[in-house]
Amino acid sequence: MARFDVLCRLQRCRTHRAAAAHIKPRLVLGIETSCDETGAAVLDETGSILGESLHSQKEVHLKTGGIIPMVAQRLHKENISRVVQEALDRSRVAPSELSAVATTVKPGLALSLGIGLQFSLSFVRLHERPFIPIHHMEAHALTVRMLQPVEFPFLVLLVSGGHALLSLAKGIDDFLLLGQTLDEAPGDTLDKVARRLSLIKHPKCSSLSGGQAIELLAKEGDRLKFHFRSPMGQHYDCNFSFAGLRNQVTMAINKKEKEEGIQTGQLLSCVEDIAAATQHTVASHIAKRTHRAILFCKAKGLLPQNNPTLVVSGGVASNEYIREMLRIVTDANGLQLLCPPSKFCTDNGVMIAWNGVERLKEGKGILSHTQEVSYEPKAPLGRDISTEVRDAAIKVPSLKLKMKS
Repeated sequence: MARFDVLCRLQRCRTHRAAAAHIKPRLVLGIETSCDETGAAVLDETGSILGESLHSQKEVHLKTGGIIPMVAQRLHKENISRVVQEALDRSRVAPSELSAVATTVKPGLALSLGIGLQFSLSFVRLHERPFIPIHHMEAHALTVRMLQPVEFPFLVLLVSGGHALLSLAKGIDDFLLLGQTLDEAPGDTLDKVARRLSLIKHPKCSSLSGGQAIELLAKEGDRLKFHFRSPMGQHYDCNFSFAGLRNQVTMAINKKEKEEGIQTGQLLSCVEDIAAATQHTVASHIAKRTHRAILFCKAKGLLPQNNPTLVVSGGVASNEYIREMLRIVTDANGLQLLCPPSKFCTDNGVMIAWNGVERLKEGKGILSHTQEVSYEPKAPLGRDISTEVRDAAIKVPSLKLKMKS
């Protein structure tokens, strides 16, 4: 009888192993075309990147002095098929093996979003795969969970060339919006200042984006040579504003050009100092609004007592100076600061695929390949409680932002 029990247990183990061997891993293809990057990636449900491809339009837009939507659309159209095929080839995954296709459908440039959505719908209909529409900012917010365990809820700061917002992530599709930019995004401000300074003509900056050029030159500058007022000092909320700062910088540049007797388009002798002062003011503004968001969340009991976390993502999150200033804020308030590596902060197919994986696991937002989907150039992230934040009127205590530059 004992021998019979042992044989039965062995048989059950073999059966379970055989069944496990036949369980197909869930695989998601992610496609990103919300702005000026054409990205695609294939991920499994553990977050392993099986294959990816990315085509950047940065060099083209550097020459034109900014992103021209019709140019971005054309470049997406020319490259999307190749980029997706490269990601599939590198992953050695056939379309029929995919569990779903996830694609950015909001927010972003309308013409760019349209190319990604059109391609994706044709793809899923051809191969009869489920489709998962993705909110671009949600994907940025959740990328960190692909890299390490981060439990909900956590505070999110997303800063890029097109966005600036603070939100509380309560679940993969459950966000409370604490504040957002009222005019332009910090990456856009840095790019415009770099263009006004003609930094593309600087020998160290010819191949860099505006934000990268500002960060590089700021390391050699003295931020105290120029004083720019931090925006919205008397507004006790978590919204951002950068247009006024850009106007201050523009006036300072105009004044210096007259003093040095040079024409617009020529390099000022003090570009490093202007870059340092601009970067510091942007960083300080972001840090102060984030500090208020932390205090608000703590006052309302929205963050966990143990190991509360601030996640920072988006292209501007790659700026080391801004990261360090945020670290001063989180250290002072007992929060853990998490920033994905720079390659995952900027737009890419990996983050879209991961958002698809998270939604697939929870069975949220999965559509049939036959359903119609529209893109949305403007789309808020979650439920807006910014008025509640403003009404709380939390004053932020001064912190000594001891920075090297």
